Amino acid sequence: MTVEPCLIIDGQARATAARFDVINPATGVAFATCPQAGAEDLDDAVAAARRAFPTWAATPIEDRAARLLAIADAVEARKAEIIRLLSTEQGKPMAGGAAGEVGAAIMWTRFTAGLRPEVELIQDDATARIELHRRPLGVVASITPWNHPVLIAVWHILPALLAGNCVVIKPSSYTPLSTLLLVEIAAALLPPGVLNVVTGEGAMGQAISGHPGIDKIVFTGSTPTGRRIMANAAGNLKRLTLELGGNDAAIILPDADVDVVAPKIFAKAFGNSGQTCAALKRLYVHDSLHDALAGKLADLARAAKLGPGDDPESQFGPVQNRAQFDRVCELAADAKARGGRFLAGGEPLSGPGYFFPLSVVVDVTDGMRVVDEEQFGPILPVIRYHDVEDALARANAGENGLGGSVWSSDVAAATALAQRLICGTAWVNDHASLSPAAPFGGAKQSGIGVEFGLHGLQEYQQVQVLRVAR
Repeated sequence: MTVEPCLIIDGQARATAARFDVINPATGVAFATCPQAGAEDLDDAVAAARRAFPTWAATPIEDRAARLLAIADAVEARKAEIIRLLSTEQGKPMAGGAAGEVGAAIMWTRFTAGLRPEVELIQDDATARIELHRRPLGVVASITPWNHPVLIAVWHILPALLAGNCVVIKPSSYTPLSTLLLVEIAAALLPPGVLNVVTGEGAMGQAISGHPGIDKIVFTGSTPTGRRIMANAAGNLKRLTLELGGNDAAIILPDADVDVVAPKIFAKAFGNSGQTCAALKRLYVHDSLHDALAGKLADLARAAKLGPGDDPESQFGPVQNRAQFDRVCELAADAKARGGRFLAGGEPLSGPGYFFPLSVVVDVTDGMRVVDEEQFGPILPVIRYHDVEDALARANAGENGLGGSVWSSDVAAATALAQRLICGTAWVNDHASLSPAAPFGGAKQSGIGVEFGLHGLQEYQQVQVLRVAR
């Protein structure tokens, strides 16, 4: 990375007079500063992308794919540096979460490079030949969150580039540095202007969503922010892919094997300290299994090792930022005030940083904040149910519909029930597992559009019908 983090605009590093602090969540103290882009920087980045677009769009897809593969190799060559930076600014342990995220980003890049949109033949007869082609949109803006800043940047940037678009990305102001490094590495292997990065706080995201020179926005984050982006984007009818909030429910059927499912559920609920959109966030357990499963989850939570990302013994890191930490504390306090009983955790740890222990709470139900609201942190409510149809109705209630799962020893029965969940992805005996080939997106207010695979690639393309008369 450059000696001091800079914007990348039109292939050149750009310093800014204004900068803001980047906090290490394990200490609560700033460890670096980041450039604060202004309106002129954004205009320049969009203008550079628009200039680069015609040539990049005309570049054969095989050549664009070769650039993506070169980016994957370059990221792999510097992965230790990226892992260290990612861990410091995001909080996730280097040996597990950060290394896993960077490894997944490399794998996803290589898979994406192999995608090829096909021409669809609609009609071919004596009257006409009709073909469906897909063309790039133009300038794509990416706005990424703080929970997986490297991997989600790859999810946004790489299919946009492969499809022939140029990109302006704005990372979260909480975790901008690893994305700046990623873009620095990638932009060096691309023509000037094809990939640009601007950084800033809330006002920059608003400026991007309303910018007339941007043709599409891909955003991962909260539903309220997604609504604002959608409203701001209406001026020039920007295309949108929005992967928004989730409050994923899991239903444990009475024939599930507690010893088998407990460690799997624990991993799917608490991975990245619960800070994942598709994490398991509401656990509905049949009365016959409730106490046993809740107890095993609590045992696992108490045994977990929390600590800073640079400690090789750390399994889980802190909550990433102060605002989210305070929200997690509020949800825990509200659950206690309303009769919730914490079998593990429930109180923030003393000392520096934003550490909240992995927490399992019982004696809670729908209508309580800890159940109805997405925690996005290390709290798992375990909710007792008696009737499967009631559990399904409760799982489907609410405005979110990102993912859901059913757990059972009877795969056929679980599959039938999972198909009745109202969500973008339904898992059976699993949760939050993603594949670069399988589309991922939300139902209801959990988003618009999908990512990954050919379906995700098509989100970055415009349909053009070619009709040749005979």
